Order: sequence, then structure tokens, then C-alpha cells
Amino acid sequence: MRKSRADEFLEFAAARTGHLFRSACLLTSGDTHLAEDLTQETLGRMYALWGRMTRVGNPAAYAQTVLVRTFLSHQRRRSATERPLGELPDRAPDDGEDPALRIALLDALAGLAPKDRAVVVLRYWEDRSIEETADALHVSSAAVRTRSVRALAKLRERLGGSIAEFATR
Repeated sequence: MRKSRADEFLEFAAARTGHLFRSACLLTSGDTHLAEDLTQETLGRMYALWGRMTRVGNPAAYAQTVLVRTFLSHQRRRSATERPLGELPDRAPDDGEDPALRIALLDALAGLAPKDRAVVVLRYWEDRSIEETADALHVSSAAVRTRSVRALAKLRERLGGSIAEFATR
């Protein structure tokens, strides 16, 4: 019995939503609301293309590429730099994770340019190759290498010796 297009997509979405959301959180430097929006928009775009997905060898990687491109197009908008004021929403504590390390890393990522942040997330969080990252961002492999080196240098500068302090806990 063949699954319907909608059933296949629902299965894919259920399996990939958490992963896409985590990547979106890293891209947005911890802005969970924007991350939810990016994830939802990515899944919407994937659904629109789902009938043609037979031509795509790896739908999960394609979804990740759609997420990054959606993030970058959002960053180009003037409204992308707006930040609401007021109290932060309550968040559930993460079991077994160090909140100070998480905040330090998210703050350091927030200080990077959007494309640099995308390179760091794809290369080191998603563990993609230089070529895969270049394809996802529509840049050359040399540009990915250059951005990686510069972004990592900025992260080291921002985190300084504090990252070693967090790693020994």
C-alpha cells in the first residue's frame, strides 16, 4: 500500500522538525520565536516541493539548506534587527546542560555576521563538508574556508580563555 504525499511529508516533518529547530536556534542566536518561524517556513516550503522530492537525493540535507537560505533572506530584511524589549520568557531548565556555557556560546554566535554564523552552524554543528556548505550558501569553497577561519577567530576572541573554563566543568 503506497503512502499518500501528505502522509510521507508528515512522517518526514515529524522526524526532522526537532533537528531543524535546533539548527534554527543556533542560527538565530537563541531567539526561539524566530527559530520556530524559520522552521515553520522551511517545512512549508518543503511541503510545496514535496511532490518533486524524488529528484532530491537527500531531503533532510535539502531541508537544512532551505532553512539556512530562509534565515539569510530574513537577515536581509530591515526588520531583522528589531528586538523586543521587556522581560525574557520563562524557559524550562535544560537537564544536564550548563546554562552559562549555552549563553556564552549564543552571545558569541550573535556577534557574528549572518553568513559567518551560517557557515559555523553548517560546518561545525551540522558537520557538513566545505563543498556542501558552499552549495547551501551559494558561495565558493574558498569563501567558506575564508569565512570559517575568520568566524572561528572572532569566536575565539569573544570567548577568550572563558571557553576552557566552561569545558573543565
